[in-house]
Amino acid sequence: MTRRERLTVTVDPALIRAGQAAVASGHAESVSAWVNLALAERAAKERRLAAMGDAITAYEAEAGRISAEELSALARADRESAIVVRGKPSASARGRRRRQVA
Repeated sequence: MTRRERLTVTVDPALIRAGQAAVASGHAESVSAWVNLALAERAAKERRLAAMGDAITAYEAEAGRISAEELSALARADRESAIVVRGKPSASARGRRRRQVA
């Protein structure tokens, strides 16, 4: 087993209650285990974000800087192609669905 170290931190009361609830419901072995998992997940997220940043930097070094206009066009295309799983789909999505079914 990996050696563990004690850490003293200040945590919002709501998060303490959430950790205790996770233990009570059997979703965590202990509050310490729950916090340890949260820290591990955050560390993994930070590594993924750093890798994405490195990939974007490498892409821009080769292909040129990604412009605000390109980002806006991509966001617009993503919104237009998204499938609504809750709520009502937009008018453009409803029209697209009719065309696909027909």
